[in-house]
Amino acid sequence: MWLASAISVTSRLWLGGVLQTQRDRGLIRSLLERVRACGTFETLLLCTDGLSSYPKQALKVFSKPLRTGKPGRPRLFLPESLMVAQAIKHYARRRVSGVVRRVVRGAEEAVGVRLSSTQGSRDAVINTAYIERLQATFRSRLAVLARRSRAAARQGRTLEAGMWLIGTVYNFCCEHRSLRLRCASGADRRWLERTPAQAAGLTDHRWTLYELLSFTAPPTPPKRRGRRPKWLSEAAHAA
Repeated sequence: MWLASAISVTSRLWLGGVLQTQRDRGLIRSLLERVRACGTFETLLLCTDGLSSYPKQALKVFSKPLRTGKPGRPRLFLPESLMVAQAIKHYARRRVSGVVRRVVRGAEEAVGVRLSSTQGSRDAVINTAYIERLQATFRSRLAVLARRSRAAARQGRTLEAGMWLIGTVYNFCCEHRSLRLRCASGADRRWLERTPAQAAGLTDHRWTLYELLSFTAPPTPPKRRGRRPKWLSEAAHAA
């Protein structure tokens, strides 16, 4: 099984993951669609590894239709501020012998500025270290996500449920040391600890495990079938 995940470097928020038996373009496309569904992507810098499917699928997933009012299928275009970069690792005897960093889309200066602002360092380079550390966290907290384990999952649904459980606990219940803020002088404590969900503005406190497991998610609204009644269309236009 292959696990593809994405993380927001600024808030360390896990954006979701996809599990498949093969690491193909379908896996990459499903992951990028989850990233797109998280919010606006016009100012996104996407840093990936050397898999060639990432840049190709990113150009397809993040394209927007250009509405001109003419009949026919609209032409797709990419926002100018959307940037894609890759960190390609070369191995020798199962060890990293070198890393080639390249900008697939965007200006190198703009990519450098975005890296410095998100990582908080002037010497920031194109890398995938943040998602690799998160993948190690997943493997250490759930035995079935390890590469070699005696606690292998027999069903894909079990593995997927474990992935979402660990990822949600990481976002809402686990305080991240790099996200803490220094308190003002005279405060009772020196640091204000925060979770990735707090840093992203999704919540104002650290959730307990009981609070997370007892939270009731709103149901998905059912799809309407058939034509809408005339009075409903008129009310919608009037509103």
